[in-house]
This record gives sequence, structure tokens and C-alpha cells, in this order.
Amino acid sequence: MGRKGLLVVISAPSGGGKTTVIRRVLASGNDNFTYSISATTRRLRAGEVDGQDYHFLSLEEFNHKKEKGEFVEWAEVHGNYYATPRTPIQKWLNEGRTVLLDLDVNGGLEVKKDFKDSALLIFIKPPSVESLVHRLKGRKTETQAEIDKRLTRVPEEMSKSHQYQYRILNEDLDITTTEVLKVIKNHNHRD
Repeated sequence: MGRKGLLVVISAPSGGGKTTVIRRVLASGNDNFTYSISATTRRLRAGEVDGQDYHFLSLEEFNHKKEKGEFVEWAEVHGNYYATPRTPIQKWLNEGRTVLLDLDVNGGLEVKKDFKDSALLIFIKPPSVESLVHRLKGRKTETQAEIDKRLTRVPEEMSKSHQYQYRILNEDLDITTTEVLKVIKNHNHRD
């Protein structure tokens, strides 16, 4: 039998750098890595592509898929719904792939509950709340009210991060990416 697949959940507060870290991990040259594209009901941001960044769904489409059990996990975050499609994940795990997931802490904990030893949870810690504010404002994609709403979740996310197997401080993207790659490599060689 081939190598067992691995789900790698990467979480961080909004503005914590998880999406950038995931992009860098995917660009590291390991062909066994694949990215699970989440579904969402939120609006498309400038520069995003449907089916590449997210699967953008209407609320009706989302609810239909949810009722049919097509999601591994789903959550409402900041007034929008997000979910992880089940079918591609099962396929990739069966192929022995390492599947990267960009999830909030609650979604990550749900995945761990469902997939147990096939899931590795990594939390990217921001250096400070101020760094999150700076990054969120730098995106220029949200209003101040939306940024404030995102920041209200930071204490909960930070407290739940202790349920993750690894927590990596993100002061430097190169170092953080190297650390994430090391954790994945070590976890893959655990057997």
C-alpha cells in the first residue's frame, strides 16, 4: 500500500500571513503538495479568480451542498460562509498527497476531529495585534469596520491555537515558510 495522505491545516488570525505562507509552501517545488480550495459565499476581492482562490457560491448553492454533506467542515465567519469540499480531499488523501488547507481555528479543530492522525494542525502566530492591523489595512480590501470585526476574533483564535500540534511565530516569511516545510517533512517521516 502507498503512503498515507496528510491534511495540513494552516490557521492564523486575519492578516496573520497564512495565505502567503501556503502560497510559498506550494511554490517550494514539492509536487506532492496540493491546495484545497475552499468554498465561500463572500464577495470576490479584486484580483481573485473563482475556482482558483475560492469556489464562490450563492447562499442557496452553499446551503444545498451543505445539506448534501459535500463539506468536510463549514463555518460562518464575519457574516459569510466558508467550507471545505469533501470529494477532492478524499481523492488526494487516497493518492497519498499532502493537502494544504487554509482554515480558521474552529475549522481546523473540526478537521482534526474528523481525520484524526491524517491531520496536522499548524497555527501561524502574528508578532503582535498591531502587525495584523497593519497587514489588514495594507490589503485595502476592507473597511475599518470590517477590519475591527476581524480583530474581535483574535483573542479566541489565539487561545484555541494551543490545541494545534504546532505554533510558529511569523516575524519573517522566509523563516516561517522554512519552519512549516520542516514540520510537514518531519510529520511525513513519523512512521
